[in-house]
Amino acid sequence: MKALGTLSYVAASALDLRLRELVNLRISQINGCAFCIDMHWAALVREGVDPRHVNAVAGWREAHRFFSDRDRAALNWAEALNAVPHRTPSDADFEQVRRHFTDAEIAELSFAVGAIRTWNMLNAGFQTPVPETPYAAGH
Repeated sequence: MKALGTLSYVAASALDLRLRELVNLRISQINGCAFCIDMHWAALVREGVDPRHVNAVAGWREAHRFFSDRDRAALNWAEALNAVPHRTPSDADFEQVRRHFTDAEIAELSFAVGAIRTWNMLNAGFQTPVPETPYAAGH
């Protein structure tokens, strides 16, 4: 658990916290991890993200006004990676993310997706209950 916590902390550390949390929330929504959804929603709100924007994460493709092209590229890449093995990221997926991120940032973003997928699997698998107040990593 400590190693996964370290990976989660280090992965995507060069990217801004808002973007990392948007990706964590979106992947947790897709994977149905209520504990992680609650945690990452709360982290975004604590960072000052408008709750209306946070609530639109599940519909980011249609909610253009809330998400920049960079946000959208990150969310698209995260969803493409999360879909493995049912779908492989396409050349178009990679080209979109590459327009907005360096190779190092793409690697960090990809590791962050791997980390949140693992947390989702563990928390959903162990049926970790949503706590009374949102869990805050490192607090």
